[in-house]
Amino acid sequence: MLRDIRKNYQKSELIEAKLPGEPIEFFQRWLNEAIQHEEEEPTAMTLSTAVNGEPDSRIVLLKGIDESGFVFFTNYLSTKGKQLNENGNVALNFFWPKLERQVRVKGFARKMDDDQSSDYFKSRPRDSQIGAWASPQSREISSREELDNNFEYYVKHFKKREINKPSNWGGYLVKAVEVEFWQGRPNRLHDRFRYFLNTENAWEIKRLAP
Repeated sequence: MLRDIRKNYQKSELIEAKLPGEPIEFFQRWLNEAIQHEEEEPTAMTLSTAVNGEPDSRIVLLKGIDESGFVFFTNYLSTKGKQLNENGNVALNFFWPKLERQVRVKGFARKMDDDQSSDYFKSRPRDSQIGAWASPQSREISSREELDNNFEYYVKHFKKREINKPSNWGGYLVKAVEVEFWQGRPNRLHDRFRYFLNTENAWEIKRLAP
């Protein structure tokens, strides 16, 4: 039964004195370790939005991380794109089960410059570029055949041509205001540390009870 499923986390620990002063540096360290340990989808993150008090969430892929924030790309006319246009306050969640770790992020998402989005679009596989043109993301379609036909249309349309970025597709940068690091520990007494920006726009760190 579901209530009998148990796992006693015991692979690592978090020591406050060893935490870096800023969360992005710490996150990059953990992300690198998730990649090294061959987590199934190390860059997968849950993106949560909220409009008119109604929450929504889905998995997207992290495509960039630096001091500025967390980067992902999507169709601006998709459901999440429309929600982000109405309310840029978002939450991100990463879970790396092999390492028994979770990272939670709260922040604000804003559109990236079109040139930045175009640069990334050029780096995508050609079929993924065509897919961005072929899929009216989040809209109702009549059948799988409609989607396949759209794809074939754009394959022919862009044959022997460079594929430019659709105007309704691009990146978002999430500027974090809170980042929580969770390390599984035995007996459900997990280690949790929350980084948050104080009134002077400097990072503070607090330990949280599990």
